[in-house]
Amino acid sequence: MAKEEHYHTKFECDNAYHVYNRSVDLKPMFKNRGNYLFFLKRYGDFLSEVVDTYAYNLLGNHFHLCIRIKSEEEINTFKAENKVYKDKEIHLIISAQFKRLFQSYSLAFNKQHQRIGTLFQKPFKRALIDNQKYLLNTIAYIHQNGQHHGLVDDFRDWEWSSYNSLLGDKETKLKRIETLKLFGSLDAFYDSNNQLVNGKEFLELEL
Repeated sequence: MAKEEHYHTKFECDNAYHVYNRSVDLKPMFKNRGNYLFFLKRYGDFLSEVVDTYAYNLLGNHFHLCIRIKSEEEINTFKAENKVYKDKEIHLIISAQFKRLFQSYSLAFNKQHQRIGTLFQKPFKRALIDNQKYLLNTIAYIHQNGQHHGLVDDFRDWEWSSYNSLLGDKETKLKRIETLKLFGSLDAFYDSNNQLVNGKEFLELEL
């Protein structure tokens, strides 16, 4: 269930967060392959300079992200290159970049599907990840959502999560090496991602 603080948590440099949101009407916000690809592209365009991404999953009418806000030095470089953010605090910068992502995607989605109005629920949810176990569990939880929601029988088969990208060798904006190192080894990554599906620790969230 979404906690009240998940609507108000502030972004700060070097902290990790679980970011998630859904469509306003619970109807699909991804209706075809092109929609999924476009969302990922625009996410990279707007967020890759200010956050590191450990995991993602796009799931029909909602999405999940596990991110870490970049360092103060990196954010200052971004601010220097984007004068509109010169005097803005980090939370406002990250929130504004997510807003740009949502607006860009919504405009394209609405045009393609002859739809009008808001697409994403406001405000989007974000939870501070304040310890290593929570971080590892969040990554595993995010990957397993395709199976949890019955979209596939095995979460490894869901195309729109970062699970297989993390294990692959194709170019990616994911922090692949850093994410796998968090688990200590590939075996530990496999075990952690399997544990929650097969166990009783799966986290339920009200989107």
